[in-house]
Amino acid sequence: MRERRPGVKTILGYLRPHAPRVAVGVTVKFSAAVQELLLPLLLAHIIDDCVPARDLPAVWRTGGLMLVMAFGAAFCNITANRMAAWVSMDMTRQLRQDLYAQTLSLSQAQLDRFSVSSIVSRLTNDTYNVHQMFDKIQRGGIRAPMLVLGGLVLTFFQAPPLALVQLAVCSATFFSIWLVTRQGIPRYTRAQEAVDTVVRVLRENTSGVRVVKALACQGRERERFAAASLAAKKAEQAAGSVMAAANPLSDFLLNLGLVLVVLAGAALVNQGWMSSGQIVAFLSYFTIIQTATLGLAKLFVKYSKGVASARRIEEVLLSPEDQRARPTGEAAPPGAELGMENVSFSYLGVEKDLDHASFLLKKGKTLGILGPTGAGKTTLAALLLRLYDASGGVVWLGGRDVSTLSRADLRGRFGVVFQNEALLNDSVYENISFLRNLSREDVTAAAKTAQAWEFIENLPGGLDARLDIRGANLSGGQRQRLLIARALAARPGILILDSADSALDYRTAAALHAAIRRDFPGVTLVVISERVASLRDADRILVLEDGVISAQGNHGTLLNTCGRYRRMAELQMGGPV
Repeated sequence: MRERRPGVKTILGYLRPHAPRVAVGVTVKFSAAVQELLLPLLLAHIIDDCVPARDLPAVWRTGGLMLVMAFGAAFCNITANRMAAWVSMDMTRQLRQDLYAQTLSLSQAQLDRFSVSSIVSRLTNDTYNVHQMFDKIQRGGIRAPMLVLGGLVLTFFQAPPLALVQLAVCSATFFSIWLVTRQGIPRYTRAQEAVDTVVRVLRENTSGVRVVKALACQGRERERFAAASLAAKKAEQAAGSVMAAANPLSDFLLNLGLVLVVLAGAALVNQGWMSSGQIVAFLSYFTIIQTATLGLAKLFVKYSKGVASARRIEEVLLSPEDQRARPTGEAAPPGAELGMENVSFSYLGVEKDLDHASFLLKKGKTLGILGPTGAGKTTLAALLLRLYDASGGVVWLGGRDVSTLSRADLRGRFGVVFQNEALLNDSVYENISFLRNLSREDVTAAAKTAQAWEFIENLPGGLDARLDIRGANLSGGQRQRLLIARALAARPGILILDSADSALDYRTAAALHAAIRRDFPGVTLVVISERVASLRDADRILVLEDGVISAQGNHGTLLNTCGRYRRMAELQMGGPV
């Protein structure tokens, strides 16, 4: 099957619900264009017929009609422009909502491929460019061609030779604009990609500003940002240098045409082949056509940006769902709530980040995952959540192959606390409830279990206290306890704590684990840590080394059978255990 390449057809589909309003706008614009095109004819009538006949009433009548038509054209243009703005805003709002919804439905692998910075850029800059494109097309893309075509037709009736000159100029102008636009679209695409890099670097710098300052890396980060900004500047200059030729080239061709028309028109008037009113009307039409053509040149610049952005948006919108629930899968061993059998996974497809991992855990038990940084602990948890699909083996959840579960069924079973998870710039309650409209009683109970209620009570406003961006007005331990309360609040069947107690002292961490077992007796708990003390009460502990489960068992068993585990325990606990 031929792969569908991103274009603009999907984006054009967002105009269909607004077709009646677009049709009305086109009709109103047509009416305005007709009135504008009739004005030079009425002016010629005054000069050639009314003035020589000294018919002052006719002059006033025709002038009054011209005034009414001028006001009518202005009113119609304003009305149509407002309708165009409404259509563009409504269309862009729906497009941005659908793009955001599609982003949420992407797998983690797809998000990694696009990058968060690129997604943000597409949701903001690219949707804005599309908005501008459709707004300008509705405004100028209808009126301008009508004025150009109508003006050319009317001038052909007045002076065919001059009209041919004008037609040649317009044709050359359109061809030049088309040629420039064709070169501009791929350059604008590359410019947007360069902007993505700037956004990514900026995002990394701002989120890690404390680390940057602590390590005195401001100079290096400034250089990195400057390099990204310079690359974006060069890409935008490359696009701008091409599109910059559109308007000057149009001006040159149209001014050349004006000179030719004036010279030829003067000769025709001198020979008596054209009247003074006709040449005035012709020059008026030439001005109308010239202005409309320049408007089209500007429109093509917006079109170039809009098409480039539309293709980037469609690339996300057309991304296929790559984690559909399979109808059948392998049967899990009896009594297995969580488990893996010979599971392997690689982020880059080169070296395995997890290699032939196997374990089983019964419902309501605790699984501990121990290992140094980069050992594969978070990767294992991500596969349990099916954020990624394993490249080999099978993952079990609730006695079923995880690949047979729907996304809603899968994610509804978990409560998760990841490392460096963000807090909302909102109240404590909203941060724990997290858009789930949970009762304040459930939120309070979760906060107490998470050992967070004591400091929440002391905040001004308690649950209604507002947090700074990323919870900057809280300590690291307080932020972690709020995140744990968030994971507990919906009473999940499986709770994953990924280094969730790294900022807690041993006493608080012990109280936390005891409270979870007391208040949530049926929950299956997965604890990821580099601290033996956080895992010693687990029913099964996995010791990970370079993506391989080197040993597994409970605390006592591993002390006797796993030298690495025993050394870590002795080192962390200050002596033999």
